[in-house]
Amino acid sequence: MADQSESAGSTVEHDKSLMEKISEKIHDHESSSSSSSDSDNEKPESPKSEKPKVFRIFGREKPVHHVFGGGKPADVFLWRNKKVSAGVLGGATAVWVLFELLEYHLLTLVGHILIGTLAVLFLWSNAHSFIHKTPPRIPEVHLPEEPFLQVASELRLQINWAFAVLHDIASGRELKKFLIVIAGLWVLSIVGTWCNFLTLFYISFVLLHTVPVIYEKYEDKIDPFAEKATIEFKKHYAVFDAKVLSKIPQGLKNKRS
Repeated sequence: MADQSESAGSTVEHDKSLMEKISEKIHDHESSSSSSSDSDNEKPESPKSEKPKVFRIFGREKPVHHVFGGGKPADVFLWRNKKVSAGVLGGATAVWVLFELLEYHLLTLVGHILIGTLAVLFLWSNAHSFIHKTPPRIPEVHLPEEPFLQVASELRLQINWAFAVLHDIASGRELKKFLIVIAGLWVLSIVGTWCNFLTLFYISFVLLHTVPVIYEKYEDKIDPFAEKATIEFKKHYAVFDAKVLSKIPQGLKNKRS
């Protein structure tokens, strides 16, 4: 009887272990099938199509606002704050009208402004008790040092860069730059016969406050025309190079210091 009970117990244990193995295999099969179905459902990501490179004037890759420095000067040039931009342009126009059309002189204007301002403040400060008004609060003006140092540093870098370019041109290294500079100076000399420095500065100032904002607004229409003009210019320059520049002796073109 004991042997029969032991054999029956071992048979039951064997059946239990067998059932556990079968259930584990079924579970493994279900998990593998579910993972395979998930992997089948996942679609491979299509590679992002690269956008064609758009032609921009001067080969710029940043927005116009970043080209102008991205600060308050850029906001003024691009009319981010219309009141400030209009005030700056109106002030420049008033200065040009005073000095150019009315033929006012700078020292005379500064002297008259200071005389009027000091006279009003002096009389107000001494007569406030008679007119029953509070005396004027004249603020103390202290110019910070840092902005002037930044402007001077940036100006120094630009002047050094211009001197380096002129040095390369004068040394006979850059024939293309030499021709561009000569043409630019020739155009500038012609423009100088038409108007004086103040008018030229005012025209440049107006263009600086109008051309960038117009270009930023219509750059998608302007850039294709600029691309066509650039292609035509390169064609004409290639012809000029083949007929003229290529005939210049190589020792003159590639002269090194």
